[in-house]
Amino acid sequence: MPSHADPDEKPTLLERLSGLLTREPEDREDLLEVLRGAFERRLIDADALSMIEGVLAVSEATVRDIMIPRAQMDCVSIDDEPPEFMELILDTRHSRFPVIGESKDDVVGILLAKELLNYYANPEAFNLREILRPAVFVPESKRLNVLLREFRANRNHIAIVVDEYGGVSGLVTIEDVLEQIVGDIEDEYDFDESEDNIIPEANGHFRVKAQTEIGDFNAQFGTHFEDDDFDTIGGLLLKSFGHLPKRGEVTALEGFRFRVLRADSRRLYTLHVERVAPPAQDDDRSG
Repeated sequence: MPSHADPDEKPTLLERLSGLLTREPEDREDLLEVLRGAFERRLIDADALSMIEGVLAVSEATVRDIMIPRAQMDCVSIDDEPPEFMELILDTRHSRFPVIGESKDDVVGILLAKELLNYYANPEAFNLREILRPAVFVPESKRLNVLLREFRANRNHIAIVVDEYGGVSGLVTIEDVLEQIVGDIEDEYDFDESEDNIIPEANGHFRVKAQTEIGDFNAQFGTHFEDDDFDTIGGLLLKSFGHLPKRGEVTALEGFRFRVLRADSRRLYTLHVERVAPPAQDDDRSG
């Protein structure tokens, strides 16, 4: 085998990036400009660009920017028995729940949903207070990169957020932080900020917001999805999947292929849509 390089061999990704970085970026914006230039030259793909942007954003954002507000916290009362809150556990499908006393300002501890298996194994011996994990409290102003480091160091997955007066203002999970890095993959053009819900792309593909009303989707694509049970295309897809899908999951409906571009642990955001079957033709012929 010859030891010299094949002149027809394409340069590696590292070699192409090295060629692009002919000067050292002077600041964060300069670095992002270089990386976006690499994306435009197809040296890195949209996934890589979005993840790098997410990592940089995490170092600047605070807990306040991403926390689940107090009003939207799904909590379990320390005074309730499992049959009383089991419906909440099943409906929300969270793995961890704050357990509260008299109000949401009185967080007693954290319940891991899997601990409820002990109740069904031996209901008489079950004691909710005894199985709770200690609650971790963090200020709204804590930076996300610091919080992520603490989550990893302490093997903790959830923290209660407190305001400057010590009152509970929300909660944040390690998934919420990680989604700042991976949640915006393939959404590098700030599609969520666009006023348009349906954006055409190359080769007959479309980027569609999950909040798009079914009627608008039907009008755009000539489909006949019913809107009796759901108002949005996202709701329709949740029924098709049968669960809250993660990024990359795919389903097909009425000759269209739907791929999830962006989602988190609570909702769908962005979809990639392509027609995989020709549109149905109305046959008016009789006989």
